[in-house]
Amino acid sequence: MRLFVFDLDGTLVDSRRDIADAANALLVSCGVAPLTEEQIGAMVGDGAATLVTRAFDARGTEPPPDALERYIDFYDERLLHHTQPYAGVDRVLTTIGRRVPLAVLTNKPIGSTRRILEGLDLARHFPHDAVLGGDGPFPRKPDPAALRHLVERASATPASTVMVGDSVIDLRTARAAGTRLCLVRYGFGFDSIRLEDLVADDRMITAADELLVL
Repeated sequence: MRLFVFDLDGTLVDSRRDIADAANALLVSCGVAPLTEEQIGAMVGDGAATLVTRAFDARGTEPPPDALERYIDFYDERLLHHTQPYAGVDRVLTTIGRRVPLAVLTNKPIGSTRRILEGLDLARHFPHDAVLGGDGPFPRKPDPAALRHLVERASATPASTVMVGDSVIDLRTARAAGTRLCLVRYGFGFDSIRLEDLVADDRMITAADELLVL
């Protein structure tokens, strides 16, 4: 059995502006100058707590004790203001999903993940228990436990599983779990990838439609 496991931010959906707006709202509320959307996009991937820490570190100041909670509130208000699926994503999921199981593995909290998938009409492509967030029963990526669970759930094998993502976090997760890897160049986390870390079996695509070749 094959299995495709997708990262969310920067892979299925372009959420960079909403994440940046929420992070900057937090910074400004603390009297700190905002960052560019590109700067904040490069900080995404390790979960909200790490994003908040990185944003304040970039301005050389300490976050307040309630910074994470305030960021989550700011982000919840903006969750679907600008976030959209990347071009071709719905068509690709429909086509691949007819033949193989699909799953989502993200470090974003599961509540926000489900709201985005449902709000963008993408939830129908994934069984409820095949969507895992960073605040679930498993450690966050790049720990391989959640990916291994999804492989077992689908009665697949690591060798028949493709982890589709845009960042070094996804690369490390695939490596640790022993799955194949497909990196999306269009994602805002792709700049974290060092090309020398890739191996011959890795794949890279510049548009979602190219997944159909796999």
